[in-house]
Amino acid sequence: MGTVVTAGTATGIVVATGAGTHFGSLALELGLEQPQTGFQIGLGRFSRLLMVMAGGLTTFVFMANLALGRPIIDAVLFSLAIAVGITPEMLPAVVTISLSNGSRHLAQRKVVVKRLICIEDLGDVQVLFTDKTGTLTEGELTFEVALDAAGEPSREVLRMGLIATASGHGPTLQAGHSTLDRALWAAQADALSAELASISAVTTLPFDHVRQRSSIVVSHPTGQRLLVKGAPESVLSRCVNAPKELTVTLTAQFARGARVIALAQRPWSPEESLTNEAESRLTFVGLLIYADVPKPGVRDAITRLRKLNVDVKVITGDNPKVAQRVCHEIGISTQTVLTAADLDSLSDEQLARALRHTSVFARVSPEQKQRIIHIQRSLGTDVAFLGDGVNDALALHEADVGISVDTATDVAKDAADVVLLEKDLNVLADGIVEGRRVFANTIKYVAMGSSSNFGNMFSAATASLFLPFLPMLPSQILLNNLLYDAGQLAISSDRVDEEQLRRPSHWDISMIRRYMLFFGPISSLFDFSTFVLMLRVFDADAALFRSAWFIESLATQTLVIFIIRTRRQPFWRSRASTTLTLASLSAVGIGALLISLPTAKALGFTDLPWQVWVSILGLLSVYLTLVELGKRFFAAETGRAERPRARGLRTTQGVTDKRGRQPVKVARAHHHQSRRARRFVQHRRTSRRTMTGGR
Repeated sequence: MGTVVTAGTATGIVVATGAGTHFGSLALELGLEQPQTGFQIGLGRFSRLLMVMAGGLTTFVFMANLALGRPIIDAVLFSLAIAVGITPEMLPAVVTISLSNGSRHLAQRKVVVKRLICIEDLGDVQVLFTDKTGTLTEGELTFEVALDAAGEPSREVLRMGLIATASGHGPTLQAGHSTLDRALWAAQADALSAELASISAVTTLPFDHVRQRSSIVVSHPTGQRLLVKGAPESVLSRCVNAPKELTVTLTAQFARGARVIALAQRPWSPEESLTNEAESRLTFVGLLIYADVPKPGVRDAITRLRKLNVDVKVITGDNPKVAQRVCHEIGISTQTVLTAADLDSLSDEQLARALRHTSVFARVSPEQKQRIIHIQRSLGTDVAFLGDGVNDALALHEADVGISVDTATDVAKDAADVVLLEKDLNVLADGIVEGRRVFANTIKYVAMGSSSNFGNMFSAATASLFLPFLPMLPSQILLNNLLYDAGQLAISSDRVDEEQLRRPSHWDISMIRRYMLFFGPISSLFDFSTFVLMLRVFDADAALFRSAWFIESLATQTLVIFIIRTRRQPFWRSRASTTLTLASLSAVGIGALLISLPTAKALGFTDLPWQVWVSILGLLSVYLTLVELGKRFFAAETGRAERPRARGLRTTQGVTDKRGRQPVKVARAHHHQSRRARRFVQHRRTSRRTMTGGR
């Protein structure tokens, strides 16, 4: 299972089954239920806040109405209407429509989203781990030259390189399957075809990421030979005599960012078996040099991501010096480079500290990729990983957002949440901006709905204690809510100010609570003003009172979106989308029409005198002006509260890592996200115990 035979014959021996195999272990990891995303966790916390607010207010209203001697059925219906009224029940619809629209916009930008909920998490990304070849570089490797140990071009090294990069069995050598092999054969095979005609392949040992080399046994008139090619450090460690001048040649090639493959050989006996142990006692042959230049626009893409406050880090299987050179050219910090050996020597706590100033990881294994991403997430950071190979599957599954490309392996695409139709960081940047736009519009509805609903329902609950009649019938409360919510479905189409797209945004429940308690009372103040106006000035009866408050509450909570949707000055410096404008005005217009039609009496309404209309318009104008002033005050206070937190970034608190072992230091500014990390850790433990029978 999971094996593809391309050529030749072989005898297979079963040494492990199920989870004991490499493929099975990958499947076991990928089969674990994915943890909740940051957006889902934030949505759950917001829902619990609403439950507490609705439960407390509903219980208070019910008990108060019973104490005032009102019929129990009226008290129950009014209390339930209050509970419904305070709940932004259109939130699931707003979220779903926003995500659907976002998915459609992303598809137009060549980004396919497999899990809708990941759109918001894509906007939250703070660190992007990416591979090098094909993403930061052209990916179309070009063979340059074959060199001997002294750095001189060598026809013999080229001939041995063609043989070492062949595949298959039998009398006809063919190009290997890797990009490097195909590049070499495409450039040089015709020139040496006559010299290769007398050589046939006997057996091969494919490349793997642990050995970092591959081998082939060939037969020619002088006997059989073993040829080994791979990463220079891997091949040279198996050689008995590495020339001294080789160090100078390698340093020069790595410094210019070249891709280097080392060659070695030794005589082969037909009685030997081609295993890892057989790749020893080798004689160095030479070097194959390839060029893989950075993409023309990748530096601009890195700059754009940096402006979006996304830190780009590179995980590659290439040589650390080559990776360092390429990253330096495209503007990625190369102050520290960690290799596989470095990672093995670091504890989780030490790696967590190193991640803060390390942007390049070279010669890493699939398990090490997964570990890097896990530790980065445990620091309270939203992480995306871009990969396209089978060995990237674990890292893709571990990241908050796994990103692959349409040319990737099936395993990588299955593990990914997002698939790019073009392997370009600019395409990914478009996706991040769209994710932030979706989240910003969702938060607009949350902020407006929670504050307006709380204010209106608090007004209704308070008025019910002093009025001889209910301030609004349960059916009228539900109708008001229906019109209001229907008008706000268009929020998903709204424009978002540029400054809101510059950095990731996260759920901040404490801010939403403060927002609700700050703007809700402002809404209630004008509700009480309407009550006093109707009772003292117009001497209103129950029908007139309910009609006036119905239209006033509908207008204030609907039109306030134009104020709180932006941090800028509304209408002039930031305009709402045409769809949102029409939907909001239509909701208020329909409400005004309902209390003026002949059918109004059936709904418990009555027509309003023109004096009442003028009074409501005046109150509405003052209300929107006061909310604008309050918005500026709230923003200033919030900014002052956040600055001390930013200055305290060096203070740390501990959080247990994935295996419950050494603590990972977490910045205080990310403490609310560290709770998310702990939930993730606990979830992974529970899922793993379930999959392994509780061990």
